[in-house]
Amino acid sequence: MPTQTQNTVALIGRILLAVIFILSGFSKIGGFAGTAGYIASKGLPMASVLAALTIVVELGGGLALATGFLARWAALALAVFSVLAAIIFHNFWAVPPEQVMMQNINFMKNISIAGGMLMVFAFGPGSLSLAGKRAS
Repeated sequence: MPTQTQNTVALIGRILLAVIFILSGFSKIGGFAGTAGYIASKGLPMASVLAALTIVVELGGGLALATGFLARWAALALAVFSVLAAIIFHNFWAVPPEQVMMQNINFMKNISIAGGMLMVFAFGPGSLSLAGKRAS
Protein backbone atom coordinates (compact mmCIF):
# COMPACT_ATOMS: atom_id res chain seq x y z
CA MET A 1 0.00 0.00 0.00
CA PRO A 2 1.46 3.40 -0.91
CA THR A 3 2.59 5.56 2.01
CA GLN A 4 0.11 8.37 1.26
CA THR A 5 -2.75 5.86 1.37
CA GLN A 6 -1.47 4.49 4.68
CA ASN A 7 -1.25 7.97 6.18
CA THR A 8 -4.74 8.89 4.97
CA VAL A 9 -6.18 5.67 6.38
CA ALA A 10 -4.31 6.25 9.67
CA LEU A 11 -5.86 9.74 9.90
CA ILE A 12 -9.36 8.40 9.26
CA GLY A 13 -8.79 5.58 11.75
CA ARG A 14 -7.58 7.98 14.45
CA ILE A 15 -10.61 10.21 13.95
CA LEU A 16 -13.02 7.26 14.06
CA LEU A 17 -11.41 5.95 17.24
CA ALA A 18 -11.44 9.42 18.81
CA VAL A 19 -15.06 10.35 18.10
CA ILE A 20 -16.52 8.16 20.85
CA PHE A 21 -14.22 9.70 23.46
CA ILE A 22 -14.70 13.30 22.34
CA LEU A 23 -18.49 13.00 22.34
CA SER A 24 -18.51 11.12 25.63
CA GLY A 25 -16.22 13.66 27.29
CA PHE A 26 -18.40 16.57 26.14
CA SER A 27 -21.57 14.85 27.35
CA LYS A 28 -20.03 14.27 30.78
CA ILE A 29 -19.40 18.01 31.15
CA GLY A 30 -23.11 18.72 30.79
CA GLY A 31 -24.08 15.73 32.89
CA PHE A 32 -21.35 16.01 35.50
CA ALA A 33 -23.56 15.24 38.52
CA GLY A 34 -24.97 12.16 36.81
CA THR A 35 -21.51 10.96 35.86
CA ALA A 36 -20.23 11.42 39.41
CA GLY A 37 -23.30 9.63 40.74
CA TYR A 38 -22.77 6.69 38.40
CA ILE A 39 -19.12 6.44 39.41
CA ALA A 40 -20.13 6.54 43.09
CA SER A 41 -22.73 3.82 42.47
CA LYS A 42 -19.88 1.49 41.55
CA GLY A 43 -18.30 2.05 44.97
CA LEU A 44 -15.40 4.15 43.70
CA PRO A 45 -14.07 6.85 46.03
CA MET A 46 -13.87 10.59 45.22
CA ALA A 47 -16.48 10.29 42.48
CA SER A 48 -16.36 14.00 41.54
CA VAL A 49 -12.57 13.89 41.15
CA LEU A 50 -12.81 10.71 39.07
CA ALA A 51 -15.55 12.28 36.93
CA ALA A 52 -13.33 15.30 36.24
CA LEU A 53 -10.37 13.04 35.42
CA THR A 54 -12.60 10.99 33.13
CA ILE A 55 -13.52 14.14 31.21
CA VAL A 56 -9.85 15.08 30.87
CA VAL A 57 -8.89 11.61 29.64
CA GLU A 58 -11.80 11.25 27.24
CA LEU A 59 -11.91 14.76 25.84
CA GLY A 60 -8.19 15.54 26.02
CA GLY A 61 -7.12 12.09 24.87
CA GLY A 62 -9.72 12.02 22.11
CA LEU A 63 -8.67 15.43 20.76
CA ALA A 64 -4.98 14.51 21.00
CA LEU A 65 -5.63 11.27 19.14
CA ALA A 66 -7.73 12.92 16.42
CA THR A 67 -5.16 15.64 15.76
CA GLY A 68 -2.16 13.37 16.16
CA PHE A 69 -0.66 15.49 18.95
CA LEU A 70 1.07 13.10 21.37
CA ALA A 71 -1.10 10.45 19.72
CA ARG A 72 0.90 7.46 20.94
CA TRP A 73 0.58 8.52 24.58
CA ALA A 74 -3.05 9.52 24.17
CA ALA A 75 -3.77 6.12 22.61
CA LEU A 76 -2.01 4.31 25.46
CA ALA A 77 -3.96 6.31 28.06
CA LEU A 78 -7.24 5.62 26.24
CA ALA A 79 -6.40 1.91 25.97
CA VAL A 80 -5.84 1.65 29.73
CA PHE A 81 -8.95 3.75 30.38
CA SER A 82 -11.04 1.51 28.09
CA VAL A 83 -9.91 -1.70 29.79
CA LEU A 84 -10.56 -0.25 33.26
CA ALA A 85 -13.98 1.02 32.19
CA ALA A 86 -14.81 -2.42 30.76
CA ILE A 87 -13.91 -4.19 34.00
CA ILE A 88 -15.51 -1.70 36.39
CA PHE A 89 -18.61 -0.56 34.50
CA HIS A 90 -19.42 -3.47 32.18
CA ASN A 91 -18.94 -6.46 34.49
CA PHE A 92 -21.32 -8.75 32.61
CA TRP A 93 -20.43 -11.64 34.93
CA ALA A 94 -22.04 -9.88 37.92
CA VAL A 95 -25.28 -8.40 36.56
CA PRO A 96 -28.83 -9.73 36.43
CA PRO A 97 -29.49 -12.13 33.52
CA GLU A 98 -31.46 -9.56 31.52
CA GLN A 99 -28.41 -7.25 31.48
CA VAL A 100 -25.74 -9.83 30.60
CA MET A 101 -25.92 -9.50 26.82
CA MET A 102 -25.78 -5.67 26.77
CA GLN A 103 -22.97 -5.50 29.33
CA ASN A 104 -21.05 -8.21 27.45
CA ILE A 105 -21.36 -6.20 24.22
CA ASN A 106 -20.16 -3.03 25.97
CA PHE A 107 -17.31 -4.95 27.63
CA MET A 108 -16.14 -6.37 24.29
CA LYS A 109 -16.53 -2.93 22.61
CA ASN A 110 -14.18 -1.43 25.17
CA ILE A 111 -11.68 -4.27 24.81
CA SER A 112 -11.79 -3.88 21.01
CA ILE A 113 -11.28 -0.12 21.26
CA ALA A 114 -8.27 -0.78 23.52
CA GLY A 115 -6.86 -3.02 20.78
CA GLY A 116 -7.19 -0.24 18.22
CA MET A 117 -5.52 2.19 20.61
CA LEU A 118 -2.62 -0.18 21.12
CA MET A 119 -2.17 -0.31 17.34
CA VAL A 120 -1.85 3.50 17.30
CA PHE A 121 0.58 3.31 20.21
CA ALA A 122 2.66 0.67 18.41
CA PHE A 123 2.69 2.14 14.91
CA GLY A 124 2.16 5.86 15.50
CA PRO A 125 -0.33 8.33 14.06
CA GLY A 126 1.11 8.57 10.54
CA SER A 127 2.46 11.71 8.94
CA LEU A 128 -0.95 13.41 8.62
CA SER A 129 -0.82 14.55 12.23
CA LEU A 130 0.38 17.47 14.30
CA ALA A 131 3.34 15.31 15.27
CA GLY A 132 4.14 14.56 11.62
CA LYS A 133 6.91 12.14 10.82
CA ARG A 134 8.59 12.55 14.23
CA ALA A 135 5.91 10.39 15.87
CA SER A 136 5.61 7.78 13.11
